[in-house]
Amino acid sequence: MTERIARRGRLLRRLPMVVWLTLVWVMLWGTFDLGTLFFGLVVAVLVTALFPNPAIRTGIVVRPLGLLRLVGYLAYDLVVSTVRVSWQAVTRGPGTPAGIVAVTLRTDSDHITAILANGISLAPGKFVLQIDRSNRIVYTYVLGMSPEDAEAMREDVLALERRVVRAVGSDTELALVDGREGRA
Repeated sequence: MTERIARRGRLLRRLPMVVWLTLVWVMLWGTFDLGTLFFGLVVAVLVTALFPNPAIRTGIVVRPLGLLRLVGYLAYDLVVSTVRVSWQAVTRGPGTPAGIVAVTLRTDSDHITAILANGISLAPGKFVLQIDRSNRIVYTYVLGMSPEDAEAMREDVLALERRVVRAVGSDTELALVDGREGRA
């Protein structure tokens, strides 16, 4: 009986991947009909059965309010960055200054770093060039940055790291970005 429950649990964990692979199959074929859907489902089941994904322990704790705040900030940053880059393109053209800022992160999680890098690169005018994992440094390219703006950009990246950790970080990471690591 417990073997049947364990097998059902494994199948339920694979269900999102089967749905995603089926959707990709249908999109690749470009037509939505029963035959495409059926064969997409068959291929998805075969792929997930023959090549199962290993279990990944992320340590991510989803905090709905923090996640909502993060999404809201990213949407706001997307709009503001688009307007800023557009204004720079109109007023300065190809002579717009740019710079690279190195920011030392407080957290050491690969997942937090990946979410942070994607959040930075989402908005126009800035993106992550390189991540130095051993030293926790994120090198960020910023369009329209003067040398005196470097510290403000560092603070922006650290504020985004704080938002990401408040949305999906562990309690230890939360204490770290809030400056409570000595009291935690």
